[in-house]
Amino acid sequence: MIKPLPYLLLRLLIGMSFFGHGLVRLPKLDKFSTWMVGEFQNSLLPQTLVKPFSCILPFGELITGLLLLIGLFTKQACVLGVLIALALIFGSSMIEEWGSIPSQLIHGVILVFLLQHLVSNHYALDAKRKPQQ
Repeated sequence: MIKPLPYLLLRLLIGMSFFGHGLVRLPKLDKFSTWMVGEFQNSLLPQTLVKPFSCILPFGELITGLLLLIGLFTKQACVLGVLIALALIFGSSMIEEWGSIPSQLIHGVILVFLLQHLVSNHYALDAKRKPQQ
């Protein structure tokens, strides 16, 4: 079992990463979406999938990050974060952007670690709500 303070610090680190990604992309959502569609122009993924994903991604990152930062619905936020990381890894593979994958893998591993050790999530709004399962 990991101690509560290191768990909190790790949760805050990964939460801030997701939150920051979403926060900086939202004000320039059109520009971000256009950039992403351009990146996938020559990939196997059709624009009809890339365009909606590029518009949803910043909201998913922001919400995941916020939930992790405040420790609310931590289990669900970890699962959502892993799903985001999986989608990003898949996308990076489709455009052969191999340099991005280690960062995405690290995010995923941290989230799985947090998920595995939810019992240590003492400094969180979840701890006030009900026991973690």
